[in-house]
Amino acid sequence: MKKIRNIAIIAHVDHGKTTLVDQILTQCAVFRKNQVVRERFLDSNDLERERGITILAKNISIPFKDYKINVIDTPGHADFGGEVERVLKMADGVLLLVDSFEGPMPQTRFVLEKALALHLLPIVVINKVDRPDNRPAEVLDEIYDLFIELDAHEDQFDFPVIYASGRDGWAVKDLKDERTDLTPLLDSIINDIPAPPTKKGTVQLQVMTLDYNDYVGRIGIGRVFRGKLKKSEKLSIIKRNGTIHAISIKQLFIFEGLNRLEVEEVSCGDICAIVGIEDVDIGDTIADAENPEPLPIISIDEPTISMTFTVNNSPFYGREGKFVTSRQLRDRLFKELEHNVALRVQETASPDAYRVSGRGILHLSILIENMRREGYELQIREPKVIYKTIENRKAEPIEVMVVDVPTEFAGKVIELVGQRRGEMMKMETKGSMNKIEFHIPSRGIMGLRTKVLTATQGEAVMHHRFYQYEFF
Repeated sequence: MKKIRNIAIIAHVDHGKTTLVDQILTQCAVFRKNQVVRERFLDSNDLERERGITILAKNISIPFKDYKINVIDTPGHADFGGEVERVLKMADGVLLLVDSFEGPMPQTRFVLEKALALHLLPIVVINKVDRPDNRPAEVLDEIYDLFIELDAHEDQFDFPVIYASGRDGWAVKDLKDERTDLTPLLDSIINDIPAPPTKKGTVQLQVMTLDYNDYVGRIGIGRVFRGKLKKSEKLSIIKRNGTIHAISIKQLFIFEGLNRLEVEEVSCGDICAIVGIEDVDIGDTIADAENPEPLPIISIDEPTISMTFTVNNSPFYGREGKFVTSRQLRDRLFKELEHNVALRVQETASPDAYRVSGRGILHLSILIENMRREGYELQIREPKVIYKTIENRKAEPIEVMVVDVPTEFAGKVIELVGQRRGEMMKMETKGSMNKIEFHIPSRGIMGLRTKVLTATQGEAVMHHRFYQYEFF
């Protein structure tokens, strides 16, 4: 029985999570020597590879010495925050990756906040130290400031720091050390991340993510929090609404390297995939049939933006796609709900139109692009912000937006954001760039990026994430 470590890799977009995992896989001999491996191996679908972003969280395991390290690669965008929150529950610690020049960014804050709230222990990896403009000492100070702002616990403050270059495949504890391979990072995972607690008693497993396969249907992926999960035992499932019914598992898999290995039982603390439960959902607890006890329900962020999807009724319909009817559109949208938890689909008064709500523009645009590639034809209306009524008053979503812009264009950006009811919260100078933070309503962000890029000759970099609902 190998010793287990469960760790999630969290970071801002483009700070090098997936590239680092590539190197760990290569150095731990997960691939054969003569195996042809493409870059950013974990970004498996076409859209992830083209945009260079991670959309779906993925599980793999890495053998190192006599340990099995379960690694969960998470998305960096707040639009996929629904994925990050849930998968963090499977981990006992996190690798927080921060770019050695950019420092902590809005999504770094977003994912770290979630991790600290779950009392996970962090290892800070300052990545891309091979950049010519690196400034690791200042970035480390910024990370400490971020931990203080987020009210980290004393144990979480005492984090180990590793300096690394994911692309070149080396990591060191001190910048003066010899730069050979990633062993210092793997050693740190084993020594600094706690082993999963072994709780005795009847089995409890919580489903954190779903996979879907046309042959076997839904596959629930989760972690065993108590006892041992045996395929042959009588089990029951506890749904979100409290209903309980008996189930039987057809197949049980654990993650070995990049593959899934079928097993008869899974020990406490390990992550596994379950086949054979038709109505499995995220947040469900799988427990003993005679004594079913639920685990706390997972909260999922509410959608903030909605769009109307309708059938293509223009004169050119049927020219490009092969799925054009409202029934096909409806089936595809409801199938998406099987694994895309932060999405909502509502039927409208018209049988040809559906109101689809998501976490942000990017969340919905990925769905639209996937459907287009699969051969669906559809028309979409402009995105609308979802308003809420709190204490009989109308409230709208506000976002935190950070813009990195050359100093000479800072005034133009402040003016543009001001026209859209944005408030400047703080401004810092980094070399020749200004980093400006705003609070701006979600409706103000729509269409803002192109205007900012035009005003700054294409040099501005914008990032934003949901902050809170505020009154008009």
